[in-house]
Parts: sequence; structure tokens; C-alpha cells
Amino acid sequence: MEVTKEFFIEGKQIKTVDEWIDEESKGLIYEVIRIINCKPLFYEEHYRRMVNSCRLAEGNLYVEELELRELIRKLVDVNKAQEGNVKVTYNMKSGNVRLFFIPHSYPTNKMYRIGVETILYYGERDNPNAKIINNSFREKVNTEIKKKNAYEAILVDRNNLITEGSRSNIFLIKNSCLYTSKVESVLPGVTRTEIIKVAKKNGIEVFEENINAEKIGEFDAMFISGTSPNVLPINMVDDTKFNVNNELMRAIMALFLEEIESCVK
Repeated sequence: MEVTKEFFIEGKQIKTVDEWIDEESKGLIYEVIRIINCKPLFYEEHYRRMVNSCRLAEGNLYVEELELRELIRKLVDVNKAQEGNVKVTYNMKSGNVRLFFIPHSYPTNKMYRIGVETILYYGERDNPNAKIINNSFREKVNTEIKKKNAYEAILVDRNNLITEGSRSNIFLIKNSCLYTSKVESVLPGVTRTEIIKVAKKNGIEVFEENINAEKIGEFDAMFISGTSPNVLPINMVDDTKFNVNNELMRAIMALFLEEIESCVK
């Protein structure tokens, strides 16, 4: 059971964790939304992605945007939570919606300063554009991450192309330009989308293109993006080292934090 705190919501009912019954993961659409100062960060973007995930799974989301936002507010209020990660699951078969806090682990200040170590993992998700629970694939990747004492695994597809992280998106920097995989090859992460928006708004060139895993050493810097890590520098991929003090990457980190502050306000 991954639910934390005292209360969760099922349907429209507030329940205690004692009433929790695990649900079959097959066919579950989900989102993880970060709560900062009691507010859901980038909520509209998360909702739109959930709608899109349902569409890609050949279904519909029968929960309105304002209704789901109100349920999140109730969950935050009843648990008296200032921050954390809320998971929203939607059962495509039954239409059942659940909202609950899950364990979260945010990077330390040291990680943001010196970066984190990652590995390459040769494997790909069945439907990369849809956020659908796949416990089997996740377990395989997590086993490899733990075995190699890494923070994250960067997925490489059958064509030897970098796609995304196992629970994040990946960006690379070269010659003051920002690179990331084509959106059709990855989960269109909310943080990924906001980083691209912020970069373009500030005159930074962004290229979405397929990058061969054998050529990552040609890049100056790399970083992870996601709900929990925000913008997190990578200092190493397997045996390849990267510059964690790259000027453009540090600028993007600062710009994204400003965007978060603006959103929360």
C-alpha cells in the first residue's frame, strides 16, 4: 500500500487509510501532482494529460476539471497538508477515481549542487505517451537502479535512441542549446512541457530530436525533469561525466523556480 497520511478520497467520499483496499493496477490511468503551499502545481496541465492518457487507452475521463480540482482541495484540507505528492488514479473499467498522498523523496540541496548519477537502461514502455501503471516494467528498472546505486535510469529504445527516464524526462545541452527527445517517443511530462515553455520565452533554442545513446558524450550537460526533482543536474551517465555547473543549465534551473513561485502565487 503506497497511500500515506490519514485520509484518502474514493469517488467523492473521504475515507480513512484503514478502509483502503488495493485496486488491480491493470487499466489504471494516473497522475502525480505536487502540492506546494496547499496548491496543486501546474494542475491544468496534469488534468489535460490525464484526459489524453484516457484517449490513448481508448477511453474517456468522466471527471470534470473543476470537480477534480475540488477533490484535491478537500484531500489537502482534510489531511492538513502543506506539501507533498498527490496521486490520482482513474479506473478505465469502473470509472472509479481515487486521490491519495504517496511517499515522496525530493532531491537534497547537495544533489542540486553536485548532480546525480544515472545509468542507461535498454528497454521501452508499450505506450510512452500515456501515463498508465505498469508495475512489471517499473520493477525491472528499479532493480537495475538499485543494483548500480544510481538515482535514475535513462531508457534507450530498440534503435539505440534515448527516450526518457524511468520516472522522469531527460534534457541535454550543447553549444547553449537545449535538446530533448521527440514527444511521440516519451511521456509528455508536465515539468518537461513547462521547461520548454520557459526556455523559449527566454530566447533559448530548443530542439526536439532523437539522440543516439552512443553520442551523449558529445553534449556539455544533462539534467532530469519531473514532478519531484524539478530540474536536477546529472553528473554521470554510466562512465560518462557531465558539467554540473553549465551556465545554461543553471539559468534554466533558476527560471523554472521562478515559474513555480509564480504558479503557486
